[in-house]
Amino acid sequence: MKSLSQNFLFSFTIKSNKLSILIVGDKLMQTVFNRVEKKYLLNEQEYKLLLKKMKPYIIPDQYSKSIICNLYFDTNNFDLIRRSIEKPVYKEKVRLRSYGIPGLDSTVFLEIKKKYKKQVNKRRISLPLKEIYKFLENTNENTQIEKEIAYTLKFYQLKPMVYLAYNRLAFCAKNDPNFRITFDTNIRYRKDNLKLELGDKGQKVFSDDTYIMEVKSNFSYPLWFCALLSELHIYPTTFSKYGKVYQTILKEEIYV
Repeated sequence: MKSLSQNFLFSFTIKSNKLSILIVGDKLMQTVFNRVEKKYLLNEQEYKLLLKKMKPYIIPDQYSKSIICNLYFDTNNFDLIRRSIEKPVYKEKVRLRSYGIPGLDSTVFLEIKKKYKKQVNKRRISLPLKEIYKFLENTNENTQIEKEIAYTLKFYQLKPMVYLAYNRLAFCAKNDPNFRITFDTNIRYRKDNLKLELGDKGQKVFSDDTYIMEVKSNFSYPLWFCALLSELHIYPTTFSKYGKVYQTILKEEIYV
């Protein structure tokens, strides 16, 4: 399978631990994140106990309680997620995201997310949903990130393949807004009606109360968080929501 690693590997060079934002005109915003992300699978008891013990150290962040809606772009053969599951040194994904079910005038985020070893680089543009649809139809690029996303879409011949939604609680550390912790549950997906504005209905991925905790940081974890993970015997794991959905789709096709 083709890879863009040679084209965009240098975008992982970190010049600052800060969020970079560029405003163009009065509509489009470009955002670049450079950070390390780790995931943890928790049952309901572990989730409630950890959240209780963290309360003295955390506060809700900007999107403290929301429904995250995503459209994942891939090839007809799901080449991007198939390669990602193989755990290569470099991998990438493209998705369209909204916080809550959007209308056509709602602001949404078109993202290209890359991972090189343990370093995550996310570049995105934000526009009203109707403008994003126009961009996807014509891929008229004016900015660096637009060009990068358009090139990736054309390079792999990507199109929307899966709708994926989940409920999220999001927090950050009181003394460090760049240290973020999110809890995702009720993961659901569908393979048809691939539009963000068509609601968040879908088939559940887990039958039990499973929580995916994601920890996002620029540097090392604070001591209080390390102590809690050690006390509760909570350990990181490799997990991809889109990857889990893809594996579920494969099983469905096998048993059809």
